[in-house]
Parts: sequence; C-alpha cells; structure tokens
Amino acid sequence: MLTYHRAPARDLDALTLYAILRLRVEVFVVEQEAAYADLDGRDVEPGAELLWAQEDGDVVATLRVLHDDDGALRLGRIATAPVVRSRGVASELMRRGLDRCAELDPSAPVVLDAQAHLAGWYARFGFEVDGPGFDEDGIPHVPMRRSGA
Repeated sequence: MLTYHRAPARDLDALTLYAILRLRVEVFVVEQEAAYADLDGRDVEPGAELLWAQEDGDVVATLRVLHDDDGALRLGRIATAPVVRSRGVASELMRRGLDRCAELDPSAPVVLDAQAHLAGWYARFGFEVDGPGFDEDGIPHVPMRRSGA
C-alpha cells in the first residue's frame, strides 16, 4: 500500500531521512551517473519540507519544497524508484507538492530546474520553460516556472 508523507527534515526519524537520501543517491548519483553534492544544506533551511511516498515501508519517491530568496517556492530533488515508475506515484507526489506550495503562499510562483527530457512531463502540471537551458553534472536542464494564483 502506498502512503504519502510530509515533514521538515529535522522532524524525521533517522531511518526515514536515511531512506530518502539513499533514494536520491540511487537515482541521481548511481543511475544517472551524476556525481554531485546532494547534501547541499537546503534540506535543513527554515521552512524546507520533504515529501515522500512509501510502499511496504520503503521510500519509493521523494521531493523537497524550498523557499527561494526572491519569494518563489522551489520544488527539487524529485526522485522516483524504478519499481514504481509509470504507476502515477511521481505525479501524485507532484500534485501534493504543488498543493503544499499553494497552502504556503498561493500567490508565489513555483520554480524548478528540470532535466530537459522531462520538461513535457512538468508542463502537465502547468510549468513553462523560463530561460535558457544549462548543463548540470553532464545532464541538460531547463529552468521552469509556474505562476502563482
């Protein structure tokens, strides 16, 4: 059974936080072969929250909500385990992340940096490319924005 959760990193028990971080490493560092500093300090900023899905006790998808200095809310570190891909888990987690952004500040834009090949997927949630593409750790990305209410 799938369950969905949300909490600041500082409120998580150590095993759940470990499972979330492990999934991010498995997807971004191992699967996508992008060696980068996943632990960038933003997970523990004031107001930052982690959202995740669990199935049978295993973390199978995650994302984080951050507050950027310009007033935008930022979704990031969106990762899904291969075992649940194409089952709608990432879409549901995105909807929940966007719902949380609307609760926090309905007028704030929501931004993210999408891997370029996923721009169409993010467009389904109202995001539009908002600037030139860029390379991050050897993977083409595009900045995307969704206007606030």
